[in-house]
Order: sequence, then C-alpha cells, then structure tokens
Amino acid sequence: MAKKLKDVKARLLAKPGVLAAYNDMAAEYDIARAVIQARVHAGLSQQELADRMGTTQPNIARLESGRSLPSVRTLQKVGEATGTRARFVLEPA
Repeated sequence: MAKKLKDVKARLLAKPGVLAAYNDMAAEYDIARAVIQARVHAGLSQQELADRMGTTQPNIARLESGRSLPSVRTLQKVGEATGTRARFVLEPA
C-alpha cells in the first residue's frame, strides 16, 4: 500500500527537532512552492524555464527544492519567464 504524503509528513514532523527545523525553512518552502506554481501555471518544464531565464535545469531544480533562498533578481527572472511578477509582503508572525 502506498503511503500518503500527508501521513509521512505528519509522522516526520512528530519527531523531536524536525518541526522546529521545518518551521525554520518555511520561507524557503514558500518560495519554492511559488516558483513551482508559476512554472506549472505557465505550462513550462524545468528545462523550458531554465532556457527562458538563461540558466540550467539543475539550477531550476535546486530553486524548486527549497534548500536555499534565491536572490530577488532570480525571482524577478522567474516572473519574467513565467508571465508573473514577484511580490513581497512582510506580515505579523
């Protein structure tokens, strides 16, 4: 039987320290989700997005992994390549 992502996530987040680490990376994950959503909505593969941005597919994969924070310029390039625009909001925690 295949495991559901939500079940695996819940089990992992119940482990000591994992929830804190997950929360520490919330911004990275939010950005990664936004990039993936913009790419998919534009109907682009990672390679097509990379071509439009003048970069490589592995760079797009890293960007979409959430393992690092991209620069504002990189997010602007994603916007230009996907017909979207980057918008930043600071809100109460």
